[in-house]
Amino acid sequence: MPKIEIKTETAPQPIAKFSQGVRKGNVLQVAGQVAFDAETGSIVGTTVKEQTAQTLRNVGAVLAAAGASFDDVVMLRVYLTDTAHFGEMNDAYGEFMTEPYSARTTVYVGLPAGLLVEIDALAVLGD
Repeated sequence: MPKIEIKTETAPQPIAKFSQGVRKGNVLQVAGQVAFDAETGSIVGTTVKEQTAQTLRNVGAVLAAAGASFDDVVMLRVYLTDTAHFGEMNDAYGEFMTEPYSARTTVYVGLPAGLLVEIDALAVLGD
């Protein structure tokens, strides 16, 4: 079973040696996405809510490039720079996700200057 790279111009291009997404069989892993605009490379938003929305749009773009959607996601990992940002992130998150919700882990990390959130996703395609 081959490993297939998922690429799209509608999500930011990696600046290091990794793929936007990788599919093997019916498993799809979307690499950590941040709030960069795919066209300009600029950070979108200054608040956690704005950055979470852009980050999830980027995750959604990689999912779509693989023929998937948020309905196929079984796990999301959210990385925040401040514990105080959880509520605001969760509000924006709720605008993208529907029941039954995927599993989710939230951890607190350091991110490059200006970035407040990073999100990666694990999806299973097909039955």
